[in-house]
Amino acid sequence: KLLRKELFDLILSDVRLPQGDGIHLLEWIIKEKVDIPFVIMTEYASVTDAVKAIKLGAKDYLSKPVFHEQVVEMVKELLKPVSTVRSKEKELFKRISPKAKEAEHLAELVAPSDISVLILGANGTGKESVARSIHFHSNRKDKPFVAVNCGAIPHELAASTFFGHAKGAFTGADSDKGGCFEAANGGTLFLDEIGDLPISIQPKLLHVLEEQCYSKVGSPKKIKCNTRFLFATNADLQHLVDQGLFRSDLFYRISILPIEVPPLRERKTDIPQLARHFLKPYKKDLSSSSVQKLLDYHWPGNVRELKNCLLRACIISTKEMIHDGCISF
Repeated sequence: KLLRKELFDLILSDVRLPQGDGIHLLEWIIKEKVDIPFVIMTEYASVTDAVKAIKLGAKDYLSKPVFHEQVVEMVKELLKPVSTVRSKEKELFKRISPKAKEAEHLAELVAPSDISVLILGANGTGKESVARSIHFHSNRKDKPFVAVNCGAIPHELAASTFFGHAKGAFTGADSDKGGCFEAANGGTLFLDEIGDLPISIQPKLLHVLEEQCYSKVGSPKKIKCNTRFLFATNADLQHLVDQGLFRSDLFYRISILPIEVPPLRERKTDIPQLARHFLKPYKKDLSSSSVQKLLDYHWPGNVRELKNCLLRACIISTKEMIHDGCISF
């Protein structure tokens, strides 16, 4: 009843509830298409419940007793804002497969310039990692890297999210507020899922790219934009243009230099190192048979699916060495 009438940011559910259980609640949420991150809490022995919840779509699990610091870190990760600002370089995994190295080489070549770059690839392939690599190899590396998920922005808030707003611009605008463009000033603005950008905002973005200036919502004042733009999408933008869902002039403006990030099935030599990179915080390693099992799989969900698969394996395995019986897809 509450989920039908109120908006929640996160659901933290025990497996055992006074009426029903957390697994059935998760199944109902999926059936009703309720888009709220779901985390399941289980007793340490209830491994099968945790695995089932993760497979159904739970974002994470917590084994009881649950510690305060653990919850806080998990909530911070799950409730990331529409835009995130990175002011220092995060350690990036170095790929070794030829196709991935080709994408990295292009990223390093284009990094010193201020040219806009369009990063293409399926969900979970690591497009933001390529964008971060471009930024931290550029002359703007000491300035902010701001990542924005265009698909997560409500249409009615898109202009304010990007450009900020002036006091009194609309109901509830009690003070001036900066947007993503202001946060990225001097640095790099990474617009992920650019294909989901509302059609109403597209001409305004094109104007910024062409004129290097913008105005806050409700203000006529022009603000100079000293920002490098990077874009990413898993969509076929040309198809969206043909459907009238994406402006052709914006498409040609942002696709000067496309960099394609290959799917994981086309760079399987990266899998063993990637897997050990993800397992490092858990102090676990892979047996040779489990590595082979990972290599034999086709990975439709790419790197993100690999990470989730290894999380499940960590739940199941009580030993430091993960064997192939703990790997499930």
